[in-house]
Amino acid sequence: PILAAGGIVTGRQMAACMAMGASGVWTGSVWLTTTEAETAPVVKEKMLAASSSDTVRSRSRTGKHSRQLRSPWTDAWEQEGAPDPLAMPLQGMISEPALDKIHKLSEGGHKGAQDLATYWVGQGVGLMNASQSVRNVVYGFKEDFANAYERLSKAIGA
Repeated sequence: PILAAGGIVTGRQMAACMAMGASGVWTGSVWLTTTEAETAPVVKEKMLAASSSDTVRSRSRTGKHSRQLRSPWTDAWEQEGAPDPLAMPLQGMISEPALDKIHKLSEGGHKGAQDLATYWVGQGVGLMNASQSVRNVVYGFKEDFANAYERLSKAIGA
């Protein structure tokens, strides 16, 4: 079996993946903005306001490329003259304490920290426009998938 992954945040996208032969899908980012998620509130707000172009692949967090919200933190690591991130796990050892402090200060309302706050998220973030319960995400997937499947079946005469 093949699972499709990457940028999947709607049932319509799930149906497209399965129409191309996937047995199922693996979703990730869509869960970060649910009401049950432990994602920091300031980061949730940034995700809900973000477009897919507001993400960047950066080694600034772990030393390995990962997609995350663009922020002055990620931009600083990409500037000319910035030091190269260390290899994993060393980069995380220096960046995570700073990022933890940024998140704590941002939760306290510190504007500078709120600007710096970043988190892992995929390009599907541009389709995540409202926080909803996990239950509603699952039901939305189900309804959207069923509608897309029906349209696809009619289109191919199945």
